[in-house]
Amino acid sequence: MVQASISLKPALDAIGKAMDQRFDRLLPVPEDSRARLFNAMRHAVIGGGKRMRPLLVVAACDLFGIDRDKALRVALAIECVHCYSLIHDDLPCMDDDDMRRGKPTVHKAFDEATAVLAGDSLHALAFQILAEPATHDDALARAELVIELAEASGPVGMAGGQMMDLVAEHELYDLAGVTRLQQLKTGALIGFCLEAGAIMGRVPADQRTPLRGYARDLGLAFQIADDLLDVEGSAANTGKAVGKDEAAGKATFVSLLGVERARTQATMLIDQAIAHLQHFGQEADLLRAIARFAIERDR
Repeated sequence: MVQASISLKPALDAIGKAMDQRFDRLLPVPEDSRARLFNAMRHAVIGGGKRMRPLLVVAACDLFGIDRDKALRVALAIECVHCYSLIHDDLPCMDDDDMRRGKPTVHKAFDEATAVLAGDSLHALAFQILAEPATHDDALARAELVIELAEASGPVGMAGGQMMDLVAEHELYDLAGVTRLQQLKTGALIGFCLEAGAIMGRVPADQRTPLRGYARDLGLAFQIADDLLDVEGSAANTGKAVGKDEAAGKATFVSLLGVERARTQATMLIDQAIAHLQHFGQEADLLRAIARFAIERDR
């Protein structure tokens, strides 16, 4: 049974502050006609959000004693990709949302064309950060980070999952279909966060099974928690519209399992995720706390 988590607030506050400071330095607004684009990018990445993916990267890097500044560079890259995906997902041609992280979505605060360019620019920036020598001394490690993030964010990862999600309004998925959708749309980037820690630590691929298992179970539990929040949560807490999946007739873990079975399944998955870390010591405590928080959060 999952025990109540230690408070993650200090860690979440710290990673949020670190991300905001680094994005502020990385995205100074130029005094030319690109200013609107840079302001849109800053609107998307500075302030708000759980910063769960950056925190997962740092926690995974902590397993292997990675320098914090280097770990935070990888965390910046994953947050760039995550935020770019949110910008595009919120567009009228996709999910058509007006609010994100408690403030107007980028296309509402600016315009649709600027939102597309802001998302494109954050996508490019992620790979620039990973490829720079400051991220890792080993060029092979940097190349592997780039390859893994490209796969996790592309058609066999997040983008493929988003395509499945768009089709979900017209095609009724069973539980296996919903699981596959979420493993791609949500789980692939979470998987990268754990894989990145192993890459930074130069852990051979055949020794990464426990981290992959943790990421797989955490990703599904995280999505079930999101589905529960869409049914039971409030827009004030989540910072975005709720009840949209049900209104659109989309199959979700909650619609297929019911609230109580979904909650039980999420708890079981978190127990499994934590069990994957059994061979690690105190260096994995942050990952354990993140897992517990994934199903206790209200946003």
